[in-house]
Amino acid sequence: MNHQFSVETPVCTEQQRLLAECQKALEIWNEHRAEFCQFRFIGREAGDELLRSQAKYARAYTVLQNHERNCSLCQLASRMAGRDSENSSDTLFDNAMRI
Repeated sequence: MNHQFSVETPVCTEQQRLLAECQKALEIWNEHRAEFCQFRFIGREAGDELLRSQAKYARAYTVLQNHERNCSLCQLASRMAGRDSENSSDTLFDNAMRI
């Protein structure tokens, strides 16, 4: 007699929404950095736009990280997945720093 047990990790829709926003902000920042480097934009306007996109990513990342730290559902999901010290925002941040 085979018994299979399945445990579903709870999903926080707010965390998923914030993660998607953070990923989008990171994509935009990366696109602006690539354009800035490729075309060697010079000027205050191009630099300001690059800084704005970086700041938007930093804000989105901070909001996501704070949510994951304060949301009991996210904490439960993290423990169930065996990621007590790691969360999705840490992984996203690590990926951003490698670029």
